[in-house]
Amino acid sequence: MKRVVIYSDGACFGNPGPGGWAGVLLYDGRRMEISGGAEHTTNNRMELQAAIESLKALEEPCEAEFYTDSQYLQQGISSWIEKWKKNSWRTAAKQPVKNEDLWRELDRLAQRHRVNWHWLRGHVGARENERADSLARSEIRRLLD
Repeated sequence: MKRVVIYSDGACFGNPGPGGWAGVLLYDGRRMEISGGAEHTTNNRMELQAAIESLKALEEPCEAEFYTDSQYLQQGISSWIEKWKKNSWRTAAKQPVKNEDLWRELDRLAQRHRVNWHWLRGHVGARENERADSLARSEIRRLLD
């Protein structure tokens, strides 16, 4: 199984507002950068979209070390999602899970791979995380122009 390292980030100008997402994928000395955006979205949706698009970019099942500065993403996919599924996509407070459509898609894609989800503090100089942030923010600027 191929081993890949992924850094993803999402950003939003206003919340909601125009947003961007990005992924930096590293494999065997190669690098792929992907990004996109949405005119009216939230930061959490962009964080999820970044993870989804990063996993979609993998052409075959891989072992992935996945780094995000979003605790929402990391905790959601590592801890909360199994409870949500058992509770018919309801939170512990019996409310519908926000962004259920994206969580379902991320869950489906993650099942194809062996993913180790890591949280890292944002904006502390982690080079690839900073690059993902820069790409996501560039998408916002593109939408605002």
